[in-house]
Amino acid sequence: GNSLGGLTMSIWGKLAGAAAGLAIGGPIGALLGGVAGHYVIDRDQEQDGPAENQVAFTVGVIALGAKMAKADGVVTMDEVNAFKEVFKVPEGEMKNVARVFNLAKQDVAGYEAYAEQLAAMFKGNRKLLEDVLEGLFHISKADDSLHPREEKFLHEVAKRFGISDTEFAYIKARHVTAAKRNPYDVLGIEPSISNDGLKSHYRKLVADNHPDKLIARGVPKEFVAIATEKIAVINEAYGQIAKERGI
Repeated sequence: GNSLGGLTMSIWGKLAGAAAGLAIGGPIGALLGGVAGHYVIDRDQEQDGPAENQVAFTVGVIALGAKMAKADGVVTMDEVNAFKEVFKVPEGEMKNVARVFNLAKQDVAGYEAYAEQLAAMFKGNRKLLEDVLEGLFHISKADDSLHPREEKFLHEVAKRFGISDTEFAYIKARHVTAAKRNPYDVLGIEPSISNDGLKSHYRKLVADNHPDKLIARGVPKEFVAIATEKIAVINEAYGQIAKERGI
């Protein structure tokens, strides 16, 4: 392929070239058409998840992020910058991201169309839908608070992803301020769980959220901040419970 020094092309470069190379229809495909550039898509997929998943994931997160920004009534440059901070977008690629963001913001297709397309594309890859939701939580928190409107928006997206209210509450629990976090909710377990049950559940959570696991299921490496923060919060919650229980 055309990878330089073993570095595959970043997801941002792929986004611009993807419209030509991938058969993604629907609202996501339409947005891609709007950003199609002159890039050549990098066919070196060994190190990355499948290209379709990566591109759909990225466009999905940007598009839903734009719709969420609209949900709290105002779209500011802050929200595009929030995206940039959360997902470490290099300066040169910012214009592609901003273009997807702005196209999605103006698009008459509602957020439902994007959410439903992602749910259909990733139906065999449920964890990837949770990763999308996590990405949106990251963006919503970038201004240091989760607005009620944003929360309502995220809940609606979760429903369309087939994520139950209970699961949604657990995901949300990881994103409230540290002082308000309930460690059992963060881990998604009942306080009645045995010590052994707690340990094995914790090990599974850490394994499921290892950055390599995310990349394998289609999260671009640029988004692994999602996993890093999630594991930190999970570790903290586990530490708290273990200390209380003296295990």
